[in-house]
Amino acid sequence: MNSLSIIDLQAVLPETVLVITTLVVIVADVVKGGWRSGSLPVLAGLGFVAAGIAALATWGDGTLAFAGTVYSDGMSSVFKVVFSIIGVLTVLYSPHYIQQRGIRLGEYYSLVLMSVFGMMVMVSAANLLLFFLGLEVMSIGLYVLAGLQRGDLRSTEASMKYLILGAFSSGFLLYGIALLYGAIGSVDYVEMQAFFAQGFQPESMLIAGIALLLVGFAFKVAAVPFHFWSPDVYEGAPTTITGFMSTGPKAAAFVALIRVFGITMAGSSVLWVDALTWLAMITMTVGNVVALKQTSLKRMLAYSSIAHAGYLLVGIVAGTKAAFAATAYYLVAYSFMNLGAFAVLILLNRKTDGKYGYEDLRGMGFAHPLLGITMTVFMLSLTGIPPMAGFFGKLYVFSAAIQQGHVMLAIVGLLNSAVAAYYYLRIIVLLYMTKAEGELTVADPLPYRAALAVSALVILVIGLFPEPLLNVLTAAVP
Repeated sequence: MNSLSIIDLQAVLPETVLVITTLVVIVADVVKGGWRSGSLPVLAGLGFVAAGIAALATWGDGTLAFAGTVYSDGMSSVFKVVFSIIGVLTVLYSPHYIQQRGIRLGEYYSLVLMSVFGMMVMVSAANLLLFFLGLEVMSIGLYVLAGLQRGDLRSTEASMKYLILGAFSSGFLLYGIALLYGAIGSVDYVEMQAFFAQGFQPESMLIAGIALLLVGFAFKVAAVPFHFWSPDVYEGAPTTITGFMSTGPKAAAFVALIRVFGITMAGSSVLWVDALTWLAMITMTVGNVVALKQTSLKRMLAYSSIAHAGYLLVGIVAGTKAAFAATAYYLVAYSFMNLGAFAVLILLNRKTDGKYGYEDLRGMGFAHPLLGITMTVFMLSLTGIPPMAGFFGKLYVFSAAIQQGHVMLAIVGLLNSAVAAYYYLRIIVLLYMTKAEGELTVADPLPYRAALAVSALVILVIGLFPEPLLNVLTAAVP
């Protein structure tokens, strides 16, 4: 057995930091008298900051570690930083909500840490089995987090539904991996890429393996028709976890999709690109049309998340380095704007019902200026209005698709963006152009306000100056 090298240790330094932090949080939770519950979010937040710094300090140069099973490249480093930021924001948004809801503190933060650990493994994996292990670590944490509101039947239902359907999708994914191993003889990305590059026979085992792998990925990114779990799970889960699972896991799944289908299996694109094209068009259309009819803000954002998965699939279909960089830019922007939108919903949550109705927004823009301004920035960005980051995300992705001849796909995407404008801009109308109803006072602690302001500012900055981030992502894409 080969001993570990410095390259191996550097490649997994952020993951190591998260594992150590998780153990510290667990110990801190069980030790009585020495620690107060207020220490747990501080510890978790410091762990995420340390993991992000570790990712920056060990920025990958494209080498492979652990006998060719782990990537140490710019792509993995970028998204390890993004996941760390998502973790920090989730921790900042959580204490107020989980204390209000009576959610167990220690379990909550340790599960969030381990879920982010799973995401990092997914984006670093250079082997399908390692990717699968990372996916399961992340998913198991999310299954439990979705059901942490133990006294709420919707939360329990969300957790059970997510667990059962997640197990089915894992079965599809694992069976697809097994068939691909039978057809190719390896599950290492490098060897698979060489197999497809040198010409191959489209045997039934190979085609079945690719199809099952695609089904597994489609479930994880909530693409139609494998999206049915998403709205119910999003609605039943604690809202801080809904925002978390709509951003980090989605970004991790799309980065893995770029590595597996976009790069490793690019030589077999003739077998799956048409299916992915239809999947993208149907996903964005169904997500937007159904979102129009929702009466709950939480379910509306759930369906809009499905629609955004459709937009992101456009970048995978385009299949170029520029398209992957555009998809990565979209993922970064989407993480900030969607997590911020859910954070505003957390503040608007009515302690007694938690229905997240549109009427809760009436007049809130003037009553709470910061809340109204930041929510307006998030909605404009999700709509895709310049100069917000969401506009450039869509612009880059659709431009890459047109350059590769997928004109119809880009047109469907643009039409869907126009449809989405109705339900996003409706929120701004309610914030500023309707009379207030009921109690307008909401608690907004200082860390919370700071996190909201920073998220909105990031969206504006990377929207006004998109080139620096796009250049970094272009250099990072393998």
